[in-house]
Amino acid sequence: MIKAVIFDMDGVLLDTEKWLNQYWCQAAKEAGFQMEFQEALRIRSLAAGYAKPYLQKRFGNSFPYQEIRERRKELMRKHILAHGIEKKPGVDEVLDYLGQKGISIGVATATDPGRTREYLVKVGIYEKFDHILCTSMVERGKPQPDIYRYACSKIGKEPRECVAIEDSPNGVLAATGAGVPTIMVPDLTKAEGEIQKRILAEVPTLYDVILLLEERGCNS
Repeated sequence: MIKAVIFDMDGVLLDTEKWLNQYWCQAAKEAGFQMEFQEALRIRSLAAGYAKPYLQKRFGNSFPYQEIRERRKELMRKHILAHGIEKKPGVDEVLDYLGQKGISIGVATATDPGRTREYLVKVGIYEKFDHILCTSMVERGKPQPDIYRYACSKIGKEPRECVAIEDSPNGVLAATGAGVPTIMVPDLTKAEGEIQKRILAEVPTLYDVILLLEERGCNS
């Protein structure tokens, strides 16, 4: 029986991933590095400790990771001030469904605690979560399993009693590496290869997650 559901945030709950990718590319190009969209995709949900060496291997040791990251964050802040944040379809419905069932609800995100709270408050869903877990709270971020192991510990459930909802390969690797059955709701890319083998299922929307959880015994 499912006792807890743990959501990634960007790309799963919030329709922010497309902008994060766009602004990574813009910030890099402003600094003289021709980062393309496909390259930005590879660092989705990737902790800084892994993203920095990856990008420096790709663009050279002169790639100013922290400077470009801060510029990307600035561009994202300006975007949010101008346009707000969009929720992914089905967010309220799946969270209300889980709440009605008495299922514990968590977030496991690579975003820092301050921005995580800010974003979830802005879209009116912060209070619907029992636990908010961020990469900064563990030694190793995604794709390592630390954040999901920590999430299960904080929630007080075994990994097999939980389900993770992820949209990116790095998130899937983190969740499944911790032994948490994982549903992928693709945002910018679909499941392929090893990722497809690891997941419990791939569904198009969070509405479909409700149906799948019902089938798998998400009962109060």
